Amino acid sequence: MIQRLNIRQRIEERELQLSPFAAQSVLSRGRLKNEEPCPLRTAFQRDRDRIIHCKAFRRLKHKTQVFIAPLGDHYVTRLTHTLEVSQLARTIARSLNLNEDLTEAIGLGHDLGHTPFGHVGEDVLNELYHKGFRHNQQSLRVVDIIENDGKGLNLTWEVRDGILNHSKPEDNMYGENWGEVGTLEGEICKISDLIAYVNHDIGDAIRAGIITEKGLPSSTISLLGKSHGERVNTMVCDIVENSWAASGAGDKKAKPTIKMSKGVLEATSELRSFLFEKVYRVQSKESETIEAREIVKNLYEYFLEHLDELPPEYMRFSDETERCVVDYIAGMTDHYATNLSKKITL
Repeated sequence: MIQRLNIRQRIEERELQLSPFAAQSVLSRGRLKNEEPCPLRTAFQRDRDRIIHCKAFRRLKHKTQVFIAPLGDHYVTRLTHTLEVSQLARTIARSLNLNEDLTEAIGLGHDLGHTPFGHVGEDVLNELYHKGFRHNQQSLRVVDIIENDGKGLNLTWEVRDGILNHSKPEDNMYGENWGEVGTLEGEICKISDLIAYVNHDIGDAIRAGIITEKGLPSSTISLLGKSHGERVNTMVCDIVENSWAASGAGDKKAKPTIKMSKGVLEATSELRSFLFEKVYRVQSKESETIEAREIVKNLYEYFLEHLDELPPEYMRFSDETERCVVDYIAGMTDHYATNLSKKITL
């Protein structure tokens, strides 16, 4: 009966009303392995659902965003960050008449490979593992190989591309190191990630007493707004306005870009630099951060010497033992890594 209703096909037909620059699920570059289409959902909707139901997504609720083991209940976690990115990206995509389903799937999946203790854990694994470690590459590895008992989630090329290419350089936003994403929806997620963390990290830093509202750069506040909501709204509206060509209005020959105006971009960059100087680098010297670094280092060294104690499924993900250990540690939550480190050092 469901097959005769042509539900997925009707949704795919509605996608024809999107911007000519929007990604259409029926024109996807495909999956790593061919499979029968879902009778109800488009390919991008199916990807979104697979991400939400996977184990790596659930574990994000116990992974650090910036502040390690905070005492308050309102600090951002990797999961709440992910949800904020997805919401912002969907709002922008909908406003620009782009594919909201694809945008949502990328936003929900972009940080699946993040380590315990946030960027602290990422930095330690990058220092220890001879091939280096980047959470965006690990996120792709999670959806391609690690999830679903080693079968992966078999996502579409467009979602995988957005996940892999969401990371940004520390400085020189939109500079030569900004990188390219294969879809406008992926570009939206990339910039939505920036909007989300710049704003919620300010809130968390104020909550932690590291900075004050009055201490924020005055030039940025006068342009972007005094409150979290005002700043987010300014950035989102500015992106929609300056990326309007992506909606299909105007010249349909030249490929549009997702961008901010010069003024808002400069103010956002200044806020981001402020956070690196006043928050992120300060946090790197805190006792919790130092302890987190030791935990990841201890786990890495221990399991390299005790491979027999590594969960056997991780040995199937690579022929290289170091890679297996990295996969195991990267998937841990803060709590699990802390408790396991205590257990192995007793």
